[in-house]
Parts: sequence; structure tokens; C-alpha cells
Amino acid sequence: MLKKTLTLLLVLSFALGNAQNKASCISEINTIIQTYIEQSKIPGAVIQIKKGNEIILKKAYGYAQIKDFDGKQLAFPEKTSINHLYDIASLTKVVGTTTSIMLLVDAGKINVEDKVGKYIQGFNQPDKKDITIRHLLTHTSGLYDWYPLYYRCKTKQETFKFIEELPLKFPIGEGRHYSDLGFTILGEIIEKISGKPLNVFMEENIFRPLSMKNTTYKPNETGKKLKIAATSHGNPYEKRMVEDASLGFKIKEIDPNSWNGWRQYTLKGEVNDGNTWYANEGVSGAAGIFSTIDDIQKLVDVLRNKGKIGSKQFISEKTLGLFLTKDGFKNGLGWMMDNQNAFMKNASEGSFGHTGFTGTSICVVPDDNISIVLLINRQNIGLSPTKDYFNVNPIREQVFKTVMKYYSTTK
Repeated sequence: MLKKTLTLLLVLSFALGNAQNKASCISEINTIIQTYIEQSKIPGAVIQIKKGNEIILKKAYGYAQIKDFDGKQLAFPEKTSINHLYDIASLTKVVGTTTSIMLLVDAGKINVEDKVGKYIQGFNQPDKKDITIRHLLTHTSGLYDWYPLYYRCKTKQETFKFIEELPLKFPIGEGRHYSDLGFTILGEIIEKISGKPLNVFMEENIFRPLSMKNTTYKPNETGKKLKIAATSHGNPYEKRMVEDASLGFKIKEIDPNSWNGWRQYTLKGEVNDGNTWYANEGVSGAAGIFSTIDDIQKLVDVLRNKGKIGSKQFISEKTLGLFLTKDGFKNGLGWMMDNQNAFMKNASEGSFGHTGFTGTSICVVPDDNISIVLLINRQNIGLSPTKDYFNVNPIREQVFKTVMKYYSTTK
């Protein structure tokens, strides 16, 4: 009887400890996010934290839109919710494009060591003939890190051709230079192999099988009545990238005044990324996907569950291992794996994730079976007096540190 009583007390003590940890973790994260909202650093956020099968926290804070195009605060700001779609920006690279390449690898239709020229004739020219799929996935292809493609192109086919003809900016394989252009070309490869538009391939092979019912490109064209978080007021920062040489992106052969198609309204349901919107018809391998916190979690759960949806294998463990092996530049294929990144600072080896320019991020810590998905529409606050958007890395880092404090077993 005494033994049973002691066992029961231990179980109750453990449960109480877990409940206290959870309450403390949630309280601290609430304070972190609410403080940044109250300081007008961000409009709002949606977060989901999961350990194993338990959702530690799923919550929406603040607003989906707080300011108008003129920078004035709305009389009745739109509150955000867990059902709002967010422009996930460069999370498109991993949620959509990298996952698509994984599926094509599994199907035996592509190999990451294949030369890009096998699929795209324009990459068979002397300066690009040695670029592989791996180079594109790891941002080591030598392609420009950024280029205002809309100054030269109006359609995705024009864009593909322009990138094929654009000289390399860096030596192949000698350094990691994060490149939207490389993932734009991965989108073209997916289309060529599948024979389908990129958005259709993803819908049929990722979003529908995973029941990601609210994940899409160009949500305003779906015919559905959707709640969507607003992002930037036009593209003022990209305009600055074109005009201001101090940012390091200005292209010498581009006359900033030779094109003036800048949007003059607040973006809501239109992708923020200029190259995707102006030069890729809203659909790119680099950006353009809109999604909800629950939908993103469904893909994250597949990655946490060794590629399975329940008992069904969606992505093979072998392919997962290939893509989630850290390289010499501390990254996997598509996924970031450098644990000095703010959103996964000092995480255990094997952790991975990605960020998006709009303020979004995913972090997965396999050793602790923890994931953190954070969606912030930081741009709706507008540019700061220094003409920059608020850097959300401190929020990411504080949230991650808090979760690890209470839930990591490897700390």
C-alpha cells in the first residue's frame, strides 16, 4: 500500500511540475510578445509550440492590420487569429520548394548531384555547367544573391531566361550567398520535371495530401473568403534596395528610374516579395506561399515524425537524412542548421529551421522533439526612421530561449 501511495505521489508531483513549467513558459512568452506589440515594434503574431504530441502553446496576439498606406493607425485595427493566413515569405523555400524536391528525389526523378543543365538548357553554358541541384539548395551556386528582376522581366518565363543568361556573381561552391534566384530556378526545375505549374504541383503533392487546406499562392484569387494578415505598404524597402548603394544590393547597370511599377497600397493577400509579384506572376520557388499556423505545423509534424503522416510514409527517412545533414557552411539542403542563428540559438546538433522576411520562422529541435512556428507581419508597422523594418530576431531568440529553459532535456 505504501509503495502504491509513493508511486501516486511521484506521478502527481511530476504532473504538477509539468503544469507549473507550462504555465511559466506561457506566461513568459506572453510577456515577450505583448511587450513588443505594446512598444509598437510589431503589429501582432501567431505562435505554436509543440513538444511531442502536446501543444504547449497556440495563440494569436495583436493585430493582422494596424496601419494604412499613409502610416496612420486604423480606427478599428483588425485583430489577428490562429486562422489568419500570413505571407510566409522565404519559408516558401522550405515548406514548398525543398519539400517538392524531396518528393522528386524519393520518386527517383531527380538527384541532388544532378547538373542543373540536365533540366535547363541555359545552364549548359561554360560559366554555369558545373552548377548542381545541391548548389541551388545550399545557396552555393554563385548566382546573384538578389537582383531586381522586374526591371528586366514581366513573366516567369522571361525571368527564367534572364537568370539563365545572367553572369554569375560568385565562384561556384566556394561560399554561401543566400540567393532567391537559385530557388526561383529550383521552381523552374520542378515545373519541367512534373510538367505542371509550381503551385499546382505543390497543391497536388504537398498541401492536399497533408490537409493544408488554407495554404496557397495568390489567396485573393482562390474565391474563398479568407482572413489574411496585411504586410507592407507597397515595397518601400525594395525600392531602397534598388536606389541605396549602402545596402549592398544596388546593381550598377540598373537605372532606378527606368521602371516605376511600385504598388501604392497596403499589401493583403498579395506576396510582399517584389520579384515574385512583379516578375514571377505571384508564384515562385523563393516566395509567395500564404499559410496558417496549423497548416505549417502539419508539415513540421511530418519532419518531426521521420517523414510520416501517422503510419504512412510521406517522405522517406533516407531522403530526410540527406536533406538534414549539415554541410561545411552549417546548413542542410534548403534548411538552415547553424545553431548560431537567433531563432535556434545554441540548439543541439541536428536542429533545423528557416526564416522569412515578413517576420516568419520555423524551428525544429529533434533531440527534444520540439518545434516552434512563429508568424509575425512586422512590415505593417512601416519603416523605421532609419528606413528599415524592425528586426524580429530578438523576439525569435527570446522565445526560443524560454522554450528551451522549460522543455529541453539536452540543455
